[in-house]
Amino acid sequence: MGARAADRVAPRSKAKTLAMRLRDRTTEYQRYMVDFSVPFDNNRAERDLRMIKVQQKVSGAWRTLPGARRFARIRAYISTVRKHNISPLTALRDLFAGRPWMLPATS
Repeated sequence: MGARAADRVAPRSKAKTLAMRLRDRTTEYQRYMVDFSVPFDNNRAERDLRMIKVQQKVSGAWRTLPGARRFARIRAYISTVRKHNISPLTALRDLFAGRPWMLPATS
């Protein structure tokens, strides 16, 4: 036998679920306003991909697979040096001078 209609709990709407989560985790969601080392958002990966999509939209498509791979490799290098607080222009200058920046060794 099934539960009576009065005993069932209606599913929450997405809006209500979000509102409750924001209410219950206010400290975590507002941490970036107090601790400036915390980024406002967590979309670094999305920002890394955005340039690829913009390039694709502007040019219509990649002309060759090797060209797309070169573009992706350069963008990945620039993104990585930025994440390590190194100027992309400095990193590219050093790269073309034969002194590429390398990830620090981890132990």
